[in-house]
Amino acid sequence: MDIQWAAVILAGLAILAIAAVTITGLALKDTDSQDRAGILHAVAGLVRELRGRQ
Repeated sequence: MDIQWAAVILAGLAILAIAAVTITGLALKDTDSQDRAGILHAVAGLVRELRGRQ
């Protein structure tokens, strides 16, 4: 694998991580504490689907 493909893969992973953190932050803003666990569970499921794991 040459350096350009490695850079593309790392950039994609960085974008995915930033998106997950941003989505989580926006979802948890002004949310009641009893709803936070469900939101975090849904975001974790979304990240697993994007990565291709069940």
